[in-house]
Amino acid sequence: MTSSSTPGLSRFNALDDSAAAAALHEVCASSAWGSKLLAQRPYATADDLFAASDAAMAELTAADLAEAMAGHPPIGRPKPGDPTSAREQRGMAGASEELKSELLELNLAYQEKFGHVFLICATGATGEQMRDALRIRIENTAETEREIARGELVKINRIRLTRLAEGE
Repeated sequence: MTSSSTPGLSRFNALDDSAAAAALHEVCASSAWGSKLLAQRPYATADDLFAASDAAMAELTAADLAEAMAGHPPIGRPKPGDPTSAREQRGMAGASEELKSELLELNLAYQEKFGHVFLICATGATGEQMRDALRIRIENTAETEREIARGELVKINRIRLTRLAEGE
């Protein structure tokens, strides 16, 4: 898929700036990230789009990262009516009430400590795996956690950009 342009990537390249910006905002809520990707269109391949995304993510300030993270719902509580968030958090679908309650408690403690949602690439992860990662990461320093969250955003953006490039 990534060696040449795809119909989805061609459509994205052809969008006017405001429509392309809106599509990018659906991928990542950071306006700085979206502006950097928008400025580099058109993309010849999905790999070019991914490279631009990774480079833009690496350059985000703490404030830009906070803006990106604010676009994500807490684990275990996908945004109502948002198919992307529901799909990505599918691992929580069969979670017990006990696990959901534990995740809510951990999420609240995490948000209190760091000032933002716990961010993890939830695609393919079980509720237990997400809980275990949260238990470990809540012990991090704010600086360490910010860089881990940046890495998780890179993974999430790749998944979402793949869907955009494939035309889903």
